Amino acid sequence: MEITIKQVRESLDALYRAESHRILAALIRLLGDFDLAEDAVHDAFAAALERWPRDGVPANPRAWLVSAGRFKAIDALRRRARFDAAQGKIIEQLERAADGAADRLDERVEDDCLRLIFTCCHPALAPEGRLALTLREVCGLTTEEIARAFLMSAPTLAQRIVRAKAKIRESGIPYQVPSVEELPERLVTVLQVVYLVFNEGYSATSGALLTRADLSAEAIRLGRLLLELLPEPEVMGLLGLMLLQESRCEARTSPTGELILLEHQDRALWNREQIGEGIALVERALVSRRFGPYTLQAAIAAVHSEAAKAEATDWPQIVALYSILARVEPSPVVELNRAVAVAMRDGPEAGLGLIDAIFARGELTDYHFAHSARADLCRRLGRGVEARAAYERALALTQQEPERRFLGKRLSEVS
Repeated sequence: MEITIKQVRESLDALYRAESHRILAALIRLLGDFDLAEDAVHDAFAAALERWPRDGVPANPRAWLVSAGRFKAIDALRRRARFDAAQGKIIEQLERAADGAADRLDERVEDDCLRLIFTCCHPALAPEGRLALTLREVCGLTTEEIARAFLMSAPTLAQRIVRAKAKIRESGIPYQVPSVEELPERLVTVLQVVYLVFNEGYSATSGALLTRADLSAEAIRLGRLLLELLPEPEVMGLLGLMLLQESRCEARTSPTGELILLEHQDRALWNREQIGEGIALVERALVSRRFGPYTLQAAIAAVHSEAAKAEATDWPQIVALYSILARVEPSPVVELNRAVAVAMRDGPEAGLGLIDAIFARGELTDYHFAHSARADLCRRLGRGVEARAAYERALALTQQEPERRFLGKRLSEVS
């Protein structure tokens, strides 16, 4: 049956959205070079647009695109070899390594993705480079999208990616999953990056929307991939945490896009399927007794999820879990979250004292959530002047429009 260019274009657009990151991962394995593989992906899709209307869509489109991309890359290297004799050896190596690769594609594709994650998150790379490279190469976001998400210019972000790729090339960082001995240290870095991706999706740094569904969905996809291939307790904990938080997504904003706090959310809108899966993962991780901070955070999210209404929340259990988390992974943000939980358990005066102690040490002074939490406790205590000052400081530090509208409304109320 004849197929039109329009139908091919629609098919390729869907394939690009669903498969381009897997195709890229496979081509990086076959070609051993990020930039060469990126060019090969685009060349392969261009070749498909030219040939599929004539030849038809192949039975295994992904394998066809990987194979086409590999041949396009080798052709490009051959053209360069006319001017650089050193390219000849590279071509020979690629042709030997590529023999039969298409036949093994389906059984190795997820392994390719996992290798790519560990390569992008190698501890030899600068932390900001790991995140930028993962978002670009694993998640498939454009440089402009990543730059917007992190409030920086596209050229600055592009330089981070260039430096990270150069470090991989110059240091000979292997494109592989680390050994059993290296895995614990390396897995920590990978989980950090996946969680950063999720956080940017769950609560965007800036912009008109509270969330970025593409990022949170991609982080959950990576979490599932990691769990399938590395069923470690903290992988279970992180995936459980992301699912439990994502389960509230629909209830976090009004139909007009206004922010709705946890205590005021319509819990009937929470995704019970995600909650069930998340709680099951948390329980598996806890039973192992080898869990860490992600599992503890997921356990806290599970307590919230199990409360039928806000008033039924088990705040003593949440405070206890935050106390354990503060010992496992001490940080002022954990202290802040524990202070808010203490305020819910013991009253706003108790929580305010803990928050003021954090500020007294000079910590979280530029963290808008700390100022908004203090403002809320002052408001509840009737300390209007302090509440106004704290809301104003939080508003000055916030770049996200729904949060700015929420804080502005609270500021006008206490004024």
